Amino acid sequence: MKKLLIASTSTVHGKGYLEYILPELSNFFKGISEILFIPYARPSGLSHEDYTKKVAEAFEKINIKVKGIHEYSNPIDAINNAKGIFTGGGNTFLLVYELYQHKLMSAIKNVVENGTPYFGTSAGSNITGLTMQNTNDMPIIYPPSFTTFGFLKFNINPHFLDPDVNSTHMGETRETRINEYHTINSTPVLGLREGSWLEVKGAKILLKGSLHARLFQAKKQAVELPPETDLSFLM
Repeated sequence: MKKLLIASTSTVHGKGYLEYILPELSNFFKGISEILFIPYARPSGLSHEDYTKKVAEAFEKINIKVKGIHEYSNPIDAINNAKGIFTGGGNTFLLVYELYQHKLMSAIKNVVENGTPYFGTSAGSNITGLTMQNTNDMPIIYPPSFTTFGFLKFNINPHFLDPDVNSTHMGETRETRINEYHTINSTPVLGLREGSWLEVKGAKILLKGSLHARLFQAKKQAVELPPETDLSFLM
């Protein structure tokens, strides 16, 4: 059975890296002593090694070891043998480019569809949808395709931001950008606010955390969904 935890962000204000979601991760990866980390979206200034070390320090608090996929000579074998997978945030264009370069899109999709637990944050959550077209990132590199894992039959917009009513900024809001997307595309988009995540078990999807999410569907008014909403109807 497919098992995913899809988080808007790795870090919330006032807490350390993954701190807010560690209790959930302890349960999610219960019985697993080591997970495989995919650092390909690496944040600015971090090498694969430094990024993996940062992740390892967080998971050490729940007694789980972390090994980076870049440490393996055969990344496809690493995926096939992984007991659990975590894909971190950074730049989604770079992440998708690297996944295609290493021929890992189908490999990861296959193992996750067959039960390997998958945890994603930010860019790592972006790619769980049908495409990466609702990323917030700049196109710093051109991937072969925008098509991603398709674990969800909709797209994720992580770090979703509401307009600041006190701001004098005149540029487009996140909602405006998603509405622009829907002038050409019909795939639903879930705006996932920081501190929220999706719990996926098979075909059942629940919104978790303390915040509402915002659902955008083509030719419909956007709606606010409270925590514990069952999103399985989108599948």
